Amino acid sequence: MTIDELTTQTGEWLRGDGPYADIVISSRVRLARNISGYPFLTKATDEDRKQVFRLLSDCISDVDLGENSLLVDIDAVQDIDRQVLVERHLISRQHAESEGTRGVVVSGGERRALMINEEDHLRIQVLRSGLQLSALFDEVNQLDDAVEEHVEYAFDRRLGYLTACPTNVGTGIRVSVMLHLPALKMTNQIEQMFRAVKDMKLAIRGLHGEGTDAIGDFFQVSNQITLGRAEDEIVDDFGTRIIPRLVEFETAARNTLLKERSNLLDDKIWRAYGTLENARALSSDETLYLLSHLRMGVNMGRCPKIDLATVNEMFIHTQPAHLQKLSGRRLGGEERSVARAEYLRDTLESRN
Repeated sequence: MTIDELTTQTGEWLRGDGPYADIVISSRVRLARNISGYPFLTKATDEDRKQVFRLLSDCISDVDLGENSLLVDIDAVQDIDRQVLVERHLISRQHAESEGTRGVVVSGGERRALMINEEDHLRIQVLRSGLQLSALFDEVNQLDDAVEEHVEYAFDRRLGYLTACPTNVGTGIRVSVMLHLPALKMTNQIEQMFRAVKDMKLAIRGLHGEGTDAIGDFFQVSNQITLGRAEDEIVDDFGTRIIPRLVEFETAARNTLLKERSNLLDDKIWRAYGTLENARALSSDETLYLLSHLRMGVNMGRCPKIDLATVNEMFIHTQPAHLQKLSGRRLGGEERSVARAEYLRDTLESRN
């Protein structure tokens, strides 16, 4: 598998299946680990980073990630390829934009990504469409154990796993769920949801994680504390209490729109469809908002002209780096807007 081959696929976070998939876009469980005997990256020399990279890439090669796995030397690839990995949620923006020896190993199917020399020496991430946290927890534990057969982690008997950021000390686990909440936004209940999430000591971020806005009504909800709580307790809390409750809020808002404001709902959906079908230039942010409304319409049975797979394909292929890779050349801002609109028109026409 190559990055070019990745570009033509639909990422795991947009497969559109799994429990609550109409609202829960994807679930992710990530572990932060550091290698004993090596300084944290904030204190590491170039040679330290190179040694950690060689050590971890060698041991990961002995871990079964399935067929068609891909090792990317992020320092060696072009910036557009780094951005493709960010848009597919396989690496963080920080990992793409930092400097020095660093990499990522991606499994076939994009369900697993192991980042080397991000904030910590190793970040083990597993990802699935819909709400599947229990299965992900089992999977990430197996990966973690497989890696630990080859290296010794930095661990303190009292504190637990030692990490670069104090908020990750302890279990080192970060549970994150991406939600699509357009109805809460339309019914002006989204701020109430924000307050509820913060009261539960959770973090809420935008489409691409920390430091990004909630474009297209996508929100990532994750735990903030790892010290003093068991891993399975955090996972169970998310999977059985927190996320189902947020899904319930969005479902109620959608039902309210259907019963009391169906004209407004259909107007939002069909205006989005009409603009996507006819526009000659569209920005990335505007496209995400329009596709958000269209996705809601498809999931609520209000837009039979298009299927969810097509909407998801358009989500990923209209991202800036993907658009340029598919076009086969670098595009300036205005050129991207024109190419994006042309791609959307052609896609919708071919599916009708």
